[in-house]
Amino acid sequence: MESIGKTLIFIGLFIAFIGFLFLFFEKLPFGLGRLPGDIYIKKDNFVFYFPITTSILLSILLSAIFILLSKISR
Repeated sequence: MESIGKTLIFIGLFIAFIGFLFLFFEKLPFGLGRLPGDIYIKKDNFVFYFPITTSILLSILLSAIFILLSKISR
């Protein structure tokens, strides 16, 4: 149970850090959300935004982090 607690604390701190970045940096320097492949359609009274490339990149990054955490906690 101790390793699960440490892992949850680490994940919580990581999420808080990412939240801090989104709160205080209006334009992130690495272009997150404006990558090639993100769908952005703007018409008269309509805006559609679907960050598909950003979602895939974040999914890969988070998967790698969780795989590393699972190997460390063994």
